[in-house]
Amino acid sequence: MQARSPSPLWRPLGYVAIGTFALLSIPWTAMHWHASGVHWSSGDFVVAGGLLFGTGCAYVLLARHRGRTAYRAASAIALLTLLMLVWANLAVGILGTEADPANLMYAGVVGVAVIGALLARFRARGMAWALVAAALLLTVIAVVALTAGLAVPRDNPLPTLMAHGIFIALLLTAAWLYRRAARDASDTRPD
Repeated sequence: MQARSPSPLWRPLGYVAIGTFALLSIPWTAMHWHASGVHWSSGDFVVAGGLLFGTGCAYVLLARHRGRTAYRAASAIALLTLLMLVWANLAVGILGTEADPANLMYAGVVGVAVIGALLARFRARGMAWALVAAALLLTVIAVVALTAGLAVPRDNPLPTLMAHGIFIALLLTAAWLYRRAARDASDTRPD
């Protein structure tokens, strides 16, 4: 029996393009056919499309690179978490409004994760450390936001704490899954 060759790369990327188009059709439909509060500019569609398509492509490439279930799950959680962090920051801003310069700190979280992944050459153990570093930076940002009075609303820091806590928990969950994938891969190597 022959080993199954991986599908051509264009097929999963085509699915990503179709999924991106389908997701972007939701706000487009809401804007044009319903009297809703959705008001996107063409620039909003371009940015959202780039984020969705880029995240989907990154997942396809990571999933092709390493086929283990734990690695794939970790990649999905990490990429979706970083996507949501960027999306929330661009849409409404996590600290203040989307125009508040304090929100630029979150670019560092994405940068640490991406640079860490590149330095690790996408190996599971290194990916785990990159996400732990990103979660630690996010923790530092939360502490800075609370001590500097940047929490929204200022009189109740609970929403800011909860948002950071959710992102941190998701990054650490992905790191744990990468660690598990690294352990599983080392268990299958011959001695």
